[in-house]
Amino acid sequence: MSPSGLKLAYGFAVLNAVIIGFSFLFAKTALAFASPLDTLTFRFAASFLAISVPAALGWLKLSYRGKPLLKALLLAMMYPLGFFTLQAYGLQHASSAEGGILYAFTPVVTMILASVFLKETTTILQKLSIALSVFGVVFIFWMKGGGMDWSNLTGISLLLLTCVAFAGYSVLARSLTKHFSPAELTFLMLGIGFAVFLVISLASHAIKGTLPQLAEPLASWTFIVSILFLGVISSLVTALTATYILSKMEASRMSVFANLSTIVSIAAGALFLGEEITFYQILGSVLIIAGVIGANRFSRVRPVQPAATTRVYGDASS
Repeated sequence: MSPSGLKLAYGFAVLNAVIIGFSFLFAKTALAFASPLDTLTFRFAASFLAISVPAALGWLKLSYRGKPLLKALLLAMMYPLGFFTLQAYGLQHASSAEGGILYAFTPVVTMILASVFLKETTTILQKLSIALSVFGVVFIFWMKGGGMDWSNLTGISLLLLTCVAFAGYSVLARSLTKHFSPAELTFLMLGIGFAVFLVISLASHAIKGTLPQLAEPLASWTFIVSILFLGVISSLVTALTATYILSKMEASRMSVFANLSTIVSIAAGALFLGEEITFYQILGSVLIIAGVIGANRFSRVRPVQPAATTRVYGDASS
């Protein structure tokens, strides 16, 4: 693997964390106009439309013949379908702080699944670094007054399953990069997500007799801008880059970068919402950054199997 390819993967990993960190602001804005289900429908409509245009124009070469489509469908079941559905219902029964604490454990779950299914190995220092990053996130939310209500088993269980869903996606996508290009996997995932969420949303409105209300949020430019960010930037761009990253580095190393999004959320809140940055947030952020650096610095470097393509766009055969 070329050093430039790994550097690009690191850059994409940091970029994804920044995007995810800002996505919380846009998600909050969009949810002021539409329900969680309708927001997901519009979000994936925007993302699928954005990738369908270059595909229709021939700028993206997509070929699924002779490739493990069942595994790719399972991938879409984990993410976006499983992850976002479990998250939406989990947050109905739990606080956003609880969601943030539990999501921080995703790198740990990913490390376990990757060791079982991909035979990825991690050093002791790497394990400690991942734990340090997780502790940094938990510390921030805990000091903010967002402890865990262990009597709320429904919400906690669903949010824990979001960790499993995203970890499963990371592990399975890592193996599928040997057969599919990033564009092929992303097109399939976003298409399935859009189709499923659209059907569920239409059925829900039809049962309630509120179909005309589905399009009402589109009257607001604030909602449209939020959906464009969530759909095109937060869903499409991160899906493409995440698949590229997984073709270059282990799933356990990539997943720990997600905890950087907590730092971005803090910074975004301070910049755009006037929220105060506290000492414990700074301390927690230092722990997160140290953990991310350590998880990658102390990894056992092993040759990576060549992926279907080293490009973000393009056919594996080209």
